[in-house]
Amino acid sequence: MARNFWVFAELSGSEFRKVAFELLGLARKLAYKTGGDVTALAIGPIEESNTAKLGHTGADHIILCADDVVKDYSTEVYATIIADLASEYKPLAIFFPATARGKDLAPKVAAKLGVGSASDCTGLEMTDNQRIIFTRPMYAGKIIAQVETSGEPQIATIRPNVFPSPTPDESRKADVERISADFGEDVIKTKILETIVGDAEVNLTEADIIVSGGRGMRNAENFQIIRELAKVLGAAVGASRAAVDEDFISQPHQVGQTGKTVSPNLYIACGISGAIQHRAGMSTSKCIVAINNNPDADIFKIADLGVVGDLFKIVPVLTEELRKEMG
Repeated sequence: MARNFWVFAELSGSEFRKVAFELLGLARKLAYKTGGDVTALAIGPIEESNTAKLGHTGADHIILCADDVVKDYSTEVYATIIADLASEYKPLAIFFPATARGKDLAPKVAAKLGVGSASDCTGLEMTDNQRIIFTRPMYAGKIIAQVETSGEPQIATIRPNVFPSPTPDESRKADVERISADFGEDVIKTKILETIVGDAEVNLTEADIIVSGGRGMRNAENFQIIRELAKVLGAAVGASRAAVDEDFISQPHQVGQTGKTVSPNLYIACGISGAIQHRAGMSTSKCIVAINNNPDADIFKIADLGVVGDLFKIVPVLTEELRKEMG
């Protein structure tokens, strides 16, 4: 039986990332239109009991592989598992999150299957003949392209925070198919010797709110102003490349063409001029607030709300007023 729409349910540790549920909601809507069904691919160190959430948010079927060989992520191993399954079940489409892992895995699966793939998509629509037209920014966001992949399954990575997570329905149940990964040395070409965890607080791609600072912050100590505002809002802390290059903050916080691509509900840019490379990484944010003392700064061209003034006066006042308002 062809399980029409597949979602790679990426893990963060032993928990599913928020984007996994966003993609299940997207796949569920497409399945309603076509009369198809939705399969979640759960690969990694997870207990079968933890997969119930996938059923609650749209999956009809769950293919689970939790063998020791998949405990640590390996492009070759994961891609081989997914490609072999896709060759057997022949899904119409496979969606991956546009995360570091998803962007690494999707093209490898596509290559193994001999099909095309679309990356970092921000929208899609299905034609009457069940071909998917993907929307994706190109050339640092200067143009928006409509692309169609070749062959089936139709493979794409979808940007986090673009599609809403469905409301969980605990009455929905998904059947679980547990599979084993039995690979020889010819498949496992690399071995994970050590995993070094970086700044665990940096999770920009799935953040609902991001407060970012740029060269206008002047030094690393002044980034405490950004951190205070972010703390009040429950936001992640971002930065422009200029701020990272000046060693104001570490690279995992960088937003832009050479950093993270984000789509939060609210993006607050403080002291960021708005170079095209930065805008390429955050222009799809739902609401953009810019604070800059230069009224001609490019960031104001895409801002929903612009405040011209000294951020060192404005941001602390904003933080304090929000603290009072939000308790």
